[in-house]
Amino acid sequence: MKLAVFDFDSTLMDGETIDFLAKPLGLEEKVASITEKAMAGELDFFESLIERVSLLKGLPYSKAVEICKDLPLMPGAYELVAELKKRDYKVVCFSGGFRIGTSPAKEKLGLDADFSNVLHEREGILTGLVGGDMMFGYSKGDMIQRLQNILGITRENTLVCGDGANDLSMFAHADTRIAFCARDVLKKEANIIIDEKDLTKILEKI
Repeated sequence: MKLAVFDFDSTLMDGETIDFLAKPLGLEEKVASITEKAMAGELDFFESLIERVSLLKGLPYSKAVEICKDLPLMPGAYELVAELKKRDYKVVCFSGGFRIGTSPAKEKLGLDADFSNVLHEREGILTGLVGGDMMFGYSKGDMIQRLQNILGITRENTLVCGDGANDLSMFAHADTRIAFCARDVLKKEANIIIDEKDLTKILEKI
């Protein structure tokens, strides 16, 4: 058995969940600029997440769920996951984003698990608060080690793929490190670089 861990936003999914959620509030550009700095490693991930989610305060939770149900998956996502499963990989998604986005994608793609954060809501309205497994810059590295221990999978048999600075911590625990349409900060640590929005290109490299 092998392990393949993918980031969600701008990796398995074509875009950033939080930018889609900010759009109905007219805050898409403001949120996107913070996201960009965080992914480039210029801002602390935890602080940037707290700041961005606070801007979502007041959005109806049902609206957020509706938006996240139909997020656009990256070209090649279905084919990639199906082929990796044939090759005996457990395929998992780690996201600094939100479960209302990763869980529908998990079902569509047939992923083995998704780990992400939860948007807090009270009386059907987002409060601007967030909690969960993927809040910090080190969270993905922490979680991948736990999964490797539970499943008995070595770093030699671990593939990771992401696009931004908060993926660096999981890159430290895998021998196959794919930077997908990624920021320079991640490309420096990768041994496979793909600059085309087509996840099937990964299959040519592994």
